[in-house]
Amino acid sequence: MSDNDTKKPTGDAQTPPKGAPTDTPAAKIGPEPSNPPAAPKADPAPVAHSSTTGTKPAAPPPPPGPPKPPPPKNPGFVTCTIDGREVVVKPGTNMIEAAKTVGSDIPYYCYHPRLSIAANCRICLVEASNAPKMVPACQTPLAEGQVINTTSAKVKEQRRSVMEFLLLNHPVDCSICDQAGECKLQDYYMKYDYRPSRLEGGKALKNKRKVLGPRVVLDQERCILCTRCVRFMNEVPKEPQLGVFGRGSHERIDVFPGNELSSNYSLNTVDVCPVGALLSRDFRFRARAWFLSATPSVCTGCSRGCNIYADWMSQDTYRYRPRENEAINKSWMCDQGRLSYKSLNLGRALVASVGRRATQAPDTAQPALTRVEAAKAAAQALQPFKGNAKLAVLASPLLSNEDLLAGLSFAKATLGIQDVYVGGRPQGDADHFLMTADKNPNRKGLELIAQGLGLTLKPFEDLTAALRTGKVKALYALGTEVPTGEEAFAQAAAQLEVFVAQALTESALTAQATVLLPASAHIEDEGSFVQQDGIVQRFRKAYPSKGEAVPHWRWVAEISKALGGTQAWTSARDVFRELAPQVAAFASFNWDQASPPDREKPGINPLPSGADGRPAGYREFGTPRVRGI
Repeated sequence: MSDNDTKKPTGDAQTPPKGAPTDTPAAKIGPEPSNPPAAPKADPAPVAHSSTTGTKPAAPPPPPGPPKPPPPKNPGFVTCTIDGREVVVKPGTNMIEAAKTVGSDIPYYCYHPRLSIAANCRICLVEASNAPKMVPACQTPLAEGQVINTTSAKVKEQRRSVMEFLLLNHPVDCSICDQAGECKLQDYYMKYDYRPSRLEGGKALKNKRKVLGPRVVLDQERCILCTRCVRFMNEVPKEPQLGVFGRGSHERIDVFPGNELSSNYSLNTVDVCPVGALLSRDFRFRARAWFLSATPSVCTGCSRGCNIYADWMSQDTYRYRPRENEAINKSWMCDQGRLSYKSLNLGRALVASVGRRATQAPDTAQPALTRVEAAKAAAQALQPFKGNAKLAVLASPLLSNEDLLAGLSFAKATLGIQDVYVGGRPQGDADHFLMTADKNPNRKGLELIAQGLGLTLKPFEDLTAALRTGKVKALYALGTEVPTGEEAFAQAAAQLEVFVAQALTESALTAQATVLLPASAHIEDEGSFVQQDGIVQRFRKAYPSKGEAVPHWRWVAEISKALGGTQAWTSARDVFRELAPQVAAFASFNWDQASPPDREKPGINPLPSGADGRPAGYREFGTPRVRGI
């Protein structure tokens, strides 16, 4: 007996060895061997009787084997059924993403579409027709013809069991947790568990206030060990500063010994945390999520132009959160840009004034000026210098395209200016990921607009030299940010005969203005920026301007009217529609269609924070209500 005699048939067709005798017609290919090997005698196969001579015997049936799978219903795609609804997706799509396309919500904690898959929270287990037991939806790609059930009694009991396990040692401190209102534990408890705890005895105690770094604090008792934060630091900024330490009930997230969470992207770990374990030290205990309104906007911290949500209440901005944009920042933003919202709340120029306040006594009362009176004062100051070479214009690349279009068009057509000096913030540090060295959000837009209007841009240093030599006697500033030597420039500006400044914040330079016009921040008006790669981006208005501030384009319209102009702009949209055709780069930009989507009605709507789908709370319309917490 040979070894092959003891093997069980596999059902696969085996090719006979070369020279082996066979009666299979398909094997008789090529010439017969001249000296065939001897073969054991066997009974001859019965020959079918037929009246026709030379008829070949019928071919035997094909050998048994597994049936071939049917061809795909949609070639190039995977077609399956989820909760009774047909789904057609690209190959490799996991079940969570596929279920979203048909409205099925599969819960998850550890999964994040931009991070590697850990599959350790186990709340996303679902039933699949081709698996003997439940499979993790985050880790399992779809197969052709697969049937998936996400709402069966077995799946629901699994989710309830996972929730009970996660909540066994979780502290009941939702009333003081900053994540309240955005917490997946709260949402999933109400949806899948909703039962009292069966734990007997005390809960495992850990560090409640573990300071990980200058911007992040960790509550280890709230952590569910989804490891999102660890994977983010390892994979996105590639700065592995977090790890998982300990075993069993004492397992915890922490920094490596002797280190701290000092990355410029550390606050993204707060975004990806599905519970209240990782908290921003800047935002901690400041506001409730359901009191905040969220407006889609653009970060002005640098020229990258990261897409954000500005969370605000009344007329104060409380935080920035990243907003999805595949071409620019994906789901992330740097810490420096995230904290740049503070300039919107502090040190703002809110009252128009005439006369240099630097030379006035501190207790001197300033007369109240209306917007029309302030614009007339600015027009009277600029009138003698129309078309005069002693008049200069300073433009800041922090202004929106609409502000720059209005301001520079006015400077050229009415004031007779051909050269524009560029101000703005000084250069800063850049990093390997998102943050750029240019801290001005719209330098590219300023360059494009100046080119379209036929104006020449000159560096700020040339303006400083012109002030020292007396070549410039009057200055009209669209924004008072300067890149170098603010104190020295303020001293030089004190020698100017006329200094009309449209300013966002108070500074030593604005104190030297003969006419100060308070301007709105970008969050207080709608408009657009051009980021460093030439992408034009719209942003929305969050809340009305503070104090007596109005947008730069409105000040330009008021001054122009006082000088005999006929500008009738009533919105930033009107400015763009009238003046943008002069700029070739704006020809293909549809101002209305480029507006980021906002909610459709008041109430809780899913505005994503880092692709999480967490709600950002109630939204306000119109003039905000001033209220306490």
